[in-house]
Amino acid sequence: MTRSTSHVLIDHLWEETSRTRDALWTIGFSLLTALLAQIKIPLPYNPVPLTGQTFSVLLSGAVLGSRRGFLSQALYLSEGAAGLPVFAGGTGTFAHLLGDTGGYLWSYPLAAALVGWLVERGASRKTWSLAVALISSDILILASGALWLRTFFAIPYRQAWLLGFYPFLVGDILKVLLVGASLPRVMRRYQPSDQTR
Repeated sequence: MTRSTSHVLIDHLWEETSRTRDALWTIGFSLLTALLAQIKIPLPYNPVPLTGQTFSVLLSGAVLGSRRGFLSQALYLSEGAAGLPVFAGGTGTFAHLLGDTGGYLWSYPLAAALVGWLVERGASRKTWSLAVALISSDILILASGALWLRTFFAIPYRQAWLLGFYPFLVGDILKVLLVGASLPRVMRRYQPSDQTR
């Protein structure tokens, strides 16, 4: 895919692609996810806190595309599994990936890849189509987390949804709105005029 036909933002920022530049963006988004993980708001009666991670997951796929978005979040999980303090609360162990928030974490690479795949097919050109892509990826994260909680705590599905899905909807809607309202405007600045129709 050439620069002029790509719907992925970083493909429009420079005239030529570079593996080094791609690697730096991938690492950068893994570190952004780690940084936003430190925004942690505990919820009463809930083992899962509100964090800023999902914003970075959605943004990585929307800005980097499917492959680079996937790699950025896979790298983030690898950093945490290796012991770097990148997970919420400055923790980092492989055991964290098997704990109560594991379902959310394991879904991050897939969610970034999904939104990136939809962006590559033109979802970033209009706010409504990007919103659909972001919402789809966000639902994947929340559903994975809720189903993981159901298994992890051996609780009924209804309780898993009450703990792992519904409490995060308002915050995640705000994240979707922030990315969905800004990215199409930025894309219009970099795409040729015939690509923005």
